[in-house]
Amino acid sequence: MFKKILIANRGEIALRIIRACRELGIRSIAVYSDVDKESLHVAFADEAVCIGPADSSKSYRNIKNIIAAAEIAQADAIHPGYGFLSENSGFAKVCEECGFAFVGPSSEHIEIMGNKSAAKETMRSLGMPVVPGSDGVVKTLDEALDFAASIGFPVIIKASAGGGGKGMRVANNEISFRNNFDLAKGEAGQAFGNDEVYIEKFIENPRHIEVQVFGDHYGNAVHFFERECSIQRRHQKLLEEAPSIGVSGELRKKMGEISVNAVKTLGYRNAGTLEYLVDKHGNFYFMEMNTRIQVEHAVTEMITGVDLIKLQIRTADGEKLKIVQNDIKLLGHAIECRINAENPVSFRPSPGNVSEYYSPGGYGVRVDSNLYTGYTVLPYYDSMIAKLIVIGEDRNEAIARMKRSLDEFIVHGIETSIPLHKQILEHFAFVKGDLSTDYIDRYFL
Repeated sequence: MFKKILIANRGEIALRIIRACRELGIRSIAVYSDVDKESLHVAFADEAVCIGPADSSKSYRNIKNIIAAAEIAQADAIHPGYGFLSENSGFAKVCEECGFAFVGPSSEHIEIMGNKSAAKETMRSLGMPVVPGSDGVVKTLDEALDFAASIGFPVIIKASAGGGGKGMRVANNEISFRNNFDLAKGEAGQAFGNDEVYIEKFIENPRHIEVQVFGDHYGNAVHFFERECSIQRRHQKLLEEAPSIGVSGELRKKMGEISVNAVKTLGYRNAGTLEYLVDKHGNFYFMEMNTRIQVEHAVTEMITGVDLIKLQIRTADGEKLKIVQNDIKLLGHAIECRINAENPVSFRPSPGNVSEYYSPGGYGVRVDSNLYTGYTVLPYYDSMIAKLIVIGEDRNEAIARMKRSLDEFIVHGIETSIPLHKQILEHFAFVKGDLSTDYIDRYFL
């Protein structure tokens, strides 16, 4: 087993990994920017190294500084968490070349799946259904427009090198396509350093369903069922739940099997997530693969009882998967609310000092957060400040438990998205399970 792991991240996910390391008897090394020195991940790690200023390009996305920190601290492995460098194949390759185990897939698989258009072609070659789209990136507006017209509007313009909603624009006709093409390229270039885009047919009112998969070094693979991620704003998820009320047992089995088959065929190892669009007829289409642990991994942990972070570490250390598919059972229904530091109406970020903080508790309640009374939420990074996760015997109990927990959640000094989550949980369409990716646009904007 590894002796020391450096965590190339910050905030709640860094703290989550530190806790897993502590339980495994592994020393943890935190890295931090100079403005993050008061963060809990710095306080709770066994060691901490400052890697640069607030600007993430000079700290959390600075490969040279992170590798130097790992060398100084004599780490065995590096865990990237999510975001920042977690899906940067160059970073994974440098880790491998410098003798650090990368707690994630190989650099080759990150590169294959990191290019979204190439990932689609790879999955299509494995027999997986994919959304109709361009054959790779489109270079010019005229080329893109010709293709869009050939498959019919609406279409979506998507960044080839990224995800998380950056560089994505929907066009309903030629005029909106012309207006959005350069905007999407500009957003992609700014977010990922690569402005290449590709075109896909836009599936109207779909569910966003993702399947958690895991592979080891020995050709074994399993899935941990699906997550419903349809409630999102500007392609950024707000609330996730598992299992999906819109996925039948037959569809669950089919999506799980085709996902595991892809993992085995590719020889993929460690955690991954296959994301699909599911239409009202139950047809599903591969959208992309995230080659990292997801923000919403806690939902899957709650419904299966499996610690995915520990599984990541053990797999990266060369351990064989000790579970087979039949070992993985659904233990209930889980819901996660992403609590963001932002105005719940305008969604404007709300950094500042937390004057009072109290997190909910009780049976079936989990809070992943790096907040505490007196902590200052910084304006430099993502606005998510906590994840509130609950599990119930069924969906109705999970909804009731989440509503109760949100009522108990106290964060004063800044605005948060808690009021919005309360509204969502009370809304008739959510209670009914009538969910799609345009849910927030339909009912709250």
